[in-house]
Amino acid sequence: MALDQSALLEVLEALKAADVDDRIRSAATTIYQALIEAELTAVIGAGPHERTDARTAQRNGSRPRTLTTTAGDLELRIPKLRAGSFFPSLLERRRRIDQALFAVVMEAYLHGVSTRKVDDLVRALGADTGISKSEVSRICADLDAEVSAFRDRSLAEQAFPYVFLDATYCKARVNRRVVSQAVVIATGVAADGHREVLGFAVGDSEDGAFWTAFLRTLKARGLAGTQLVISDAHAGLTAAISAVLLGAAWQRCRVHFMRNVLARVPKGNAEMVAAAIRTIFAQPDAEHVRAQLDVIAGMLGRQFPAVEAMLREAEEDLLAFTGFPVGHWKKIWS
Repeated sequence: MALDQSALLEVLEALKAADVDDRIRSAATTIYQALIEAELTAVIGAGPHERTDARTAQRNGSRPRTLTTTAGDLELRIPKLRAGSFFPSLLERRRRIDQALFAVVMEAYLHGVSTRKVDDLVRALGADTGISKSEVSRICADLDAEVSAFRDRSLAEQAFPYVFLDATYCKARVNRRVVSQAVVIATGVAADGHREVLGFAVGDSEDGAFWTAFLRTLKARGLAGTQLVISDAHAGLTAAISAVLLGAAWQRCRVHFMRNVLARVPKGNAEMVAAAIRTIFAQPDAEHVRAQLDVIAGMLGRQFPAVEAMLREAEEDLLAFTGFPVGHWKKIWS
């Protein structure tokens, strides 16, 4: 039901008399209620007190419903029908908070905020009724469903010739204890440069068995045609790559390798060494890349023999990207 001019003027006067927060809440309530009434009119084919042959049902009062939003608690009226039922598509059954606040609660949950603090946060945003522990759990169950759908989606529709594998550690609550957990992540790069997170998994450690199981889940979901895998030189990981991603070449991650090198030189020389190594990757073709590595290894070896040894030992693994189109290099040399 659209608001006529007199109704709009009444709303305007009410807003003028209220403080800023009340104005926002009142305006939001008016908009929600108008949309609900407009939808009902469309559903039953007639507005309030309207006589028309198109009418399919009669209004029969309304029932109250509180909607918690970032503008505060909105007291709405849900129309009832004499026959049948109506529920506005703007709202969701069994959920009393709107999507904006829904997102706030999920974000807080992801950051490990306690239920009590989530309730305080919701109240601070203007929701006088707060939010219960069970409501937080229901919201997070929806988030779990979305994450599961993402993790289980098919990978067969897009080819990813290049795959990056990496891991990090974070704190997680397991059996009521906060412990360190390994989070492994696979990122695919398509031939056109498009990047996409293919999957992730959480475990006690990133050992070979864990990596092997993770890579097998990617294969089971349709990952195929992988030509190059980029990762650090973790023994368990490289063994898993060889066992599961058959036929794929392996490239040692340039970033991880650089960290290993710089750990072997004094801090005062770190930038010079890093700059010299970066020139290896600034060459126009494979021949010049390999020639530059030989030059840089020899130059650095005069002062840092260990660095020269590392460069020469890692040459094939570090320069695996040169076996692929030059146009792809920046996307795959890490």
